[in-house]
Amino acid sequence: MIREKLNLKERIKHAIEERDAELGEIALKIHTNPELSFEEQKAVEWLTAPLIQAGFQVEKGIANLETAFRATWEGTPGGPTIALLAEYDALPEIGHACGHNLIGTAAVGAALALKDSCPDLPGRIVVLGTPAEEDGGGKIIMCQKGVFDNIDAVMLCHPHQKTIVLRGGLACVDATFKFFGKQSHASSAPEKGISALDALINSFVAINTLRQFFKEDVKIHGIISKGGDAPNIVPGFCEAKFILRASTVKELDVVREKVYAAVRNSAKAVGALVEVSEGLVYAERNNNKEMAMLFQRNLELMGIEVSEPPKKGGIGSSDIGNVGQVTATIHPYIEIGDVTAHTPEFCQAAGSEKGLKALNHAAKALAMTAFDLCIDSDALRRVREEFENWKKKRNVEE
Repeated sequence: MIREKLNLKERIKHAIEERDAELGEIALKIHTNPELSFEEQKAVEWLTAPLIQAGFQVEKGIANLETAFRATWEGTPGGPTIALLAEYDALPEIGHACGHNLIGTAAVGAALALKDSCPDLPGRIVVLGTPAEEDGGGKIIMCQKGVFDNIDAVMLCHPHQKTIVLRGGLACVDATFKFFGKQSHASSAPEKGISALDALINSFVAINTLRQFFKEDVKIHGIISKGGDAPNIVPGFCEAKFILRASTVKELDVVREKVYAAVRNSAKAVGALVEVSEGLVYAERNNNKEMAMLFQRNLELMGIEVSEPPKKGGIGSSDIGNVGQVTATIHPYIEIGDVTAHTPEFCQAAGSEKGLKALNHAAKALAMTAFDLCIDSDALRRVREEFENWKKKRNVEE
């Protein structure tokens, strides 16, 4: 049985090698044509085309999101439903500096390889196209619409500085603060004005004052997106955008309450008004350790060394956290070079030869892990039991 399993995994790897040039071409097309959140029209067409050609049932515009899709292949009855997640949105100005061109293509490649090499696989393989990870929380909307409700296991592989299978993620929320004052001539009649900019600057100071009173894992970062029109006009409108992060959604609630109070009081102090608006709340990551270990063993089977996750710091946020609240989920990382995400250097790596090699490795590990869950009922049971136990514990705590 073990030998047969290994032989089938060799077939899976060979199937990905057979499609390597095709997958690389798709990844590079997405890389050179970056599209922002909810605008990923070209990426969706390029990713779904080979799935349609291979006989997957493809539905576009799911969850009322124009650039979300679901591609399904039914193997033989009786097995689990495994979802491979595709991301494909880019960042403003610096393009695919998070490597989503590799993430989306790896998911598609893994699904195609499973159908090519294991036509009688007991289970259902689903590629879910999840738009707007960077700004908009596409997966959160898809969770709310029930897209993940009947899925047994979910996985996504992200490019990174190191190959890691159990990296955490913080809960976070985007917040926009709009300050309304009163314009006046800044020299001849300043007493008739109310400075929206002073309200904004005071808010930055107040937030910075709060930092020492938050837990160590709380992260707050913001920019001034509108600072006024001219230096000789008392600014009547200013705007700031922030991201607030904490270890859990519950801890994030505490941070939000304190930060928003500080902002409102800062505006009130100069006689300005402030409007606070939020994006969707990204939940903390719930990694399924049993599934992560399956993924790690498949990486090691390919001779890829797996690093330990950072013991402290070094983590961001993703809407994959919300998926992990619904079903068993992993979000491992594959090494593409000594580069930091969200930088021009990372963007360059995501379109490099090393980036395409990482895509190849990610697709193989995703496919082999999905294969394990379909043919090994004990492995699937352990994965599901871990998730159900986590859910019971969370419900008790709430």
